[in-house]
Amino acid sequence: MTARPTKTLRITTRNAAFQQWQALVTNRNKRQRLGEFLVQGVRPISIAVQQQWPLRSLLRVSGRLSAWATEILATAPVALVQELSPELMAELGQKDDKPPELIAVAEIPADDLTRIPVRPDMLVVAFDRPTSPGNLGTVIRSADALGACGVLITGHAADLYDPKTIRATTGSFFAMPAVRVAAGEHAAAWVDQVRAGGIELRVIGTSEDGAHEIADAELRGPTMLVIGNETTGMSTAWAARCDELVRIPMVGSASSLNAAASASIALYEAARQRRAPEAG
Repeated sequence: MTARPTKTLRITTRNAAFQQWQALVTNRNKRQRLGEFLVQGVRPISIAVQQQWPLRSLLRVSGRLSAWATEILATAPVALVQELSPELMAELGQKDDKPPELIAVAEIPADDLTRIPVRPDMLVVAFDRPTSPGNLGTVIRSADALGACGVLITGHAADLYDPKTIRATTGSFFAMPAVRVAAGEHAAAWVDQVRAGGIELRVIGTSEDGAHEIADAELRGPTMLVIGNETTGMSTAWAARCDELVRIPMVGSASSLNAAASASIALYEAARQRRAPEAG
């Protein structure tokens, strides 16, 4: 798709528009009210454009641009480009050494579970009340790399649209459907709906109290992997909804694994089983 911007504005002061973009960096409530978030970094912006994510505008640094930035400006389907001084772009890009060439202002989609494809081989991750944007972003990145078709974020959690979350996904955010769900009950209702449609989705929770090691769990069929909160693990309600609780075996002095590490290991095990030929 090729679309050239119809309008370019130049901004040289910390005016109302700039203050609004600043709020998108730090203020979760402002992001939600405005329905938009900032995308920083070459790869995330490139994948957002490639995946045709709705972009409201592009911010560009004044001066000469690289071939990459020039191509994005020429092809991204936005109607407005806003040109900022290097100092202002550096503030928004949270970089001390060098201002970014481009920052995208992207639209926040509705938290609609129909964005997650339902199919016989579906693999979904449910992350229960994550507190770290970095961990949340890493889980989305691993889900993309290891063959999942979606991520659910349940309960009060780190903001999915925090710039730290987006950066931690290194672009996978725009290729991996990630949907926020207010409570585990809504996720459970969705699981029931999927099952009613003929897909026997099994819910497998990771817990140090799991009865079996994860390698012994059957992860070839339609599966939801549940990852608990970084400090308290999954909620009692989530544990009760799981068809099976599994543990990741550990040696050494570590008492537990980082939540993102646990999710990555569980996703890898599911991917490994799905690649292996079935016995018999």
